[in-house]
Amino acid sequence: MESFFALMHVVMTIITFTRANETVCTLQGQPVYPQLWKDGDIIIGGVFSFHSSWEIRQITYSVTPPPLNCISLNYRDFQYVQSMLFAVEEINNSSTLLPGVSLGYKIYDTCGSMAMAVRVTMALANGHENTSSAGPCTKQAYVQTILGDTTSSACMAMAKTIGPFKLPMISHYATCECLSDKTKYPSFLRTITSDYYQSRALAELVRHFGWTWVGAIRTDDDYGNNGMATFTKMAEQMGICLEYSLPFFRTYPEDKVIRIIEQIKSSTSRVIVGFLVHWDLEVLLHKFVEYNITGYQWVGTEGWISDSVIASMDKHHILQGAVGLAIPKTQVTGLKEFILDIKPLKSSGSVIFTELWEALFQCKYSTKNDSRFTTPCTGKEELSQMQNTFTDMSLMPIFSNVYKGVYAVAHTLHNLLGCKEKCASKKQLNPLTFLTHLQKVRFKTKDGEEVYFDENGEAVAKYEVINWQPSKKKHDEFVTVGLYDASLPVKDCLAVNMDSIVWANNVTKVPVSVCSESCPPGTRKAVKKGKPICCYDCIPCTEGEISNTTDSVTCMRCHQDFWSNLQKDGCVEKETEFLSFEEIMGILLTMISIVGTFITMIIAVIFFKYKNTPIVKANNSELSFLLLFSLMLCFLCSLTFIGRPTEWSCMLRHTAFGITFVLCISCVLGKTVVVLMAFRATIPGMLICVLWLTISPPFPFKNLNYVKEKIILECDVGSSIGFWAVLGYIGLLALLCFILAFLARKLPDKFNEAKFITFSMLIFCAVWIAFIPAYVSSPGKFTVAVEIFAILASSFGLLFCIFLPKCYVILLKPEKNSKKHMMGKMASN
Repeated sequence: MESFFALMHVVMTIITFTRANETVCTLQGQPVYPQLWKDGDIIIGGVFSFHSSWEIRQITYSVTPPPLNCISLNYRDFQYVQSMLFAVEEINNSSTLLPGVSLGYKIYDTCGSMAMAVRVTMALANGHENTSSAGPCTKQAYVQTILGDTTSSACMAMAKTIGPFKLPMISHYATCECLSDKTKYPSFLRTITSDYYQSRALAELVRHFGWTWVGAIRTDDDYGNNGMATFTKMAEQMGICLEYSLPFFRTYPEDKVIRIIEQIKSSTSRVIVGFLVHWDLEVLLHKFVEYNITGYQWVGTEGWISDSVIASMDKHHILQGAVGLAIPKTQVTGLKEFILDIKPLKSSGSVIFTELWEALFQCKYSTKNDSRFTTPCTGKEELSQMQNTFTDMSLMPIFSNVYKGVYAVAHTLHNLLGCKEKCASKKQLNPLTFLTHLQKVRFKTKDGEEVYFDENGEAVAKYEVINWQPSKKKHDEFVTVGLYDASLPVKDCLAVNMDSIVWANNVTKVPVSVCSESCPPGTRKAVKKGKPICCYDCIPCTEGEISNTTDSVTCMRCHQDFWSNLQKDGCVEKETEFLSFEEIMGILLTMISIVGTFITMIIAVIFFKYKNTPIVKANNSELSFLLLFSLMLCFLCSLTFIGRPTEWSCMLRHTAFGITFVLCISCVLGKTVVVLMAFRATIPGMLICVLWLTISPPFPFKNLNYVKEKIILECDVGSSIGFWAVLGYIGLLALLCFILAFLARKLPDKFNEAKFITFSMLIFCAVWIAFIPAYVSSPGKFTVAVEIFAILASSFGLLFCIFLPKCYVILLKPEKNSKKHMMGKMASN
């Protein structure tokens, strides 16, 4: 409604102006007069809220609305005004700053109304005298600069009004980030930091304390909405989630306030970020007491975190332990004493002075009508005997901002007026020229503080981190526990002394406010469906993956030679698996191989000792010795398959296997046909082995796929064609031996060795036929074990079937190992 009347006022002004005589400059509407004024060579305007509200008016829309009747004195803005007057008095009494030039002021009351703020701003720009002058309205601004207002919303309305005229405006407390937009507010400056930095600092603070699940309440105006929007954006970038973000304004109806209370009560977050002005928080505090909203950890902005009035109202310790950002403490020598000495105000504005005096001392200047009903004012009352908002100096940093704003104007004037011992001119300057130089001004206050504006016309961002701690005083004590300096590198901006903080409920341990507990190492975060990113489940990493940090969003896969440990928080080197000489299986196979070799050697010794006997001669002793030698090599060949595979062992095992078995079967074939076959049949096998080793030899290989958590060391055959060609050739020779031996099994007794060769080849072929599926399906080191078993089994089969019967005759039946017995048997056949 207030904005509507402001718009109607502007529209009516434009309509009236267009109807007026274009050559006459006339004040439109009713004049509005300042509450405080003082003449001077150059006038500075001031816009403050001496009152915080106004009486509700009956609007009929048929007659001009009556003027606002302001109520509820606002002591804070009186303090701001006193700070402005103190700076003006200091400058006027200075012999070095603006010598010979006096500053005057016109200070208006907005009553907390944006419409009134726009109206008094126009009065400061145009003057308030109800006069007319010939010619168009081309006179420059009535004041050099406007100081104020306190709230961001009022400043936005004012700055939009005077921005096109480049009339400078300096605020001491309007922090909305939106006011940094120089395309909309080209003449706006401020001696306080933008909420952009405060919102970022708040997000940094919340993250610093480990809170990822918070609620938020904001004042439903430009200050709160813009500030909270920036905070929300920054918080999301830092992994912080808002469970709720609720607007609130002190004029909200009861049902709307109850919905806010219910939302807070039903929430699971234990931290509330309050982007509020003190007026709204005052109302909320009463509601929180009424509905028992206690035990929450509050995070506050400079709008209320260092306000002693709020602290004094917090009788139920709802805000105890609050942390937040405040403008750094500062001192202006003599300012406190000047603020508390209000009697000089009487000379600047007797009406407002009288109202302030009566409100401060709860008295009334005598009148005929009401003197008997109230305590009369004597004019001798002393503020030193009282404690109230006006005597509270906790907002000294803001008072200093007003003070610095006036001095920024004075230093700019000093430079432009060519002041040395005296100023060359006392005339008010062109607004655009003055604005350009004001934006570049740089100076130090009498207390040594450097003052300047950045590229956006704002103060450099610095905040103190304040903590509300229990005290024996009337309210909690504001203790500085940290500092935020935006001029430092990002990682160094925030510094907090955690040990010195007292949290909500008077505890010393940082409160926990998370939607989900942190995921430990070995797990990863998985966002719950339909929930913010701060609400998640902790999913264990899969085999072979790890996470070694808390709250990891992904699991990392270990390097192929490593595997995850049991906790899934680190990679350990994979266990290597191969058939070794130290394990039981390797020991057994080695012993069997050695036993086979030893038995072969014994048989060879027996055959050598009885080489001249008929049974040895009758079975081709040369081939028998060659066969025994090849069998001994077959037994020893199996040892090359045991142990860690290397490049040489891989080539040796398969080459030795191929050559020795080809030689062995060739010898058997020679026994069934002719001796020459024993040597000719080995040539193709050797050629295959040579080609295999030349083209694609076997090599050591890490099998990472069969068992994920282990590395199986094995020999890759290199060329599968070469490997199966060797086996195929051996199989071909064995089949040929079997056929020939089978056909020769009924020849004369002299050649009855063919029966034993038939059995040996039958065993040989059965072993190697069974070997193929077993070899293909066996895992890891068992593949090697199967191959060794096939070598040993087929070797023992040949050894026992061919030579054991002969040894039996030689050693146990010597009477059968004679020429007479052999000839007799042949004759019978």
